[in-house]
Amino acid sequence: MKKIIPAIFMAFLALSSYAQIPNPGFESWTDMGSYDVPDSWANLNSITNSMSIYTCEKGTPGSPGSSYMKLTSKTVTGLGVVPGIAVCGVLDVMSQAPISGIPFAERPASFDGKWQHMIWGNSQGSIEVTLTKWNSMSMQREVIGVAQQTLSGMAMSWASFSIDFVYQSDAYPDSCMIVMNASGSNPTNNDYLWVDNLSFAGAVAVENVATVNSTINVFPNPAADFVQVEMTGTNGQNLRIQLVQLDGKIISDKRVNSLSDSRVCRIDIGDLASGLYYVNIVSDSGIMSRKLIVE
Repeated sequence: MKKIIPAIFMAFLALSSYAQIPNPGFESWTDMGSYDVPDSWANLNSITNSMSIYTCEKGTPGSPGSSYMKLTSKTVTGLGVVPGIAVCGVLDVMSQAPISGIPFAERPASFDGKWQHMIWGNSQGSIEVTLTKWNSMSMQREVIGVAQQTLSGMAMSWASFSIDFVYQSDAYPDSCMIVMNASGSNPTNNDYLWVDNLSFAGAVAVENVATVNSTINVFPNPAADFVQVEMTGTNGQNLRIQLVQLDGKIISDKRVNSLSDSRVCRIDIGDLASGLYYVNIVSDSGIMSRKLIVE
């Protein structure tokens, strides 16, 4: 799965990896004079400082530890509601968009931590972790795996979370970008997301990514209106057919319940934008991916 990301990513990344998330318990903060910032986590305090408003703050006590990170969307005169966002990597403070991550070369099974969160409007925040690898042949970043979850409801006291990674490639990544946002696309004043005690858990081996013992055909490919996924050698297995965007978002997820040895699943794609997608076949024994070009 491929995704073009600004060239700053190339300069930023090295061929090393962090075994752990930098400052995962938010115990380390830098005093900027009128406000503090969590080490290794970019945020928007620098553009709201002139109004003495801060969307990223230190909370105490932590869970566990002495402190945690408080992300709060806040109304700022002249800027509207500025989202409470933090990125483990580099954040463009003007566009409020994450632009790069940290060196990382592992394949964790999940992204775990503690949180509290609530919204005051109807635009839920999210947590998203994207693992990528630079492809020197195509001069693009390829998405290796994504752990993404839109916040649901509210958590008014510390609760544990675990977000599974969905892998689109059997390669190992060279970078990781963690984005935490208290609000969705329409932030409301005082939406908040508090986080602490972050970690990666487990590991997904390369041989576990494409172990479906079957033949998979995706046709037509390229396609415009619909695509059919033909599977043989899958008798007795429970299957799900997923259509996945370049950023790892699952936009279609169908269960295939037939017990026949040969199955065909049709997916309508007439409303999709042109570009590259992935078709995932998820079985009892693993995941197999096929590229799909939508015209």
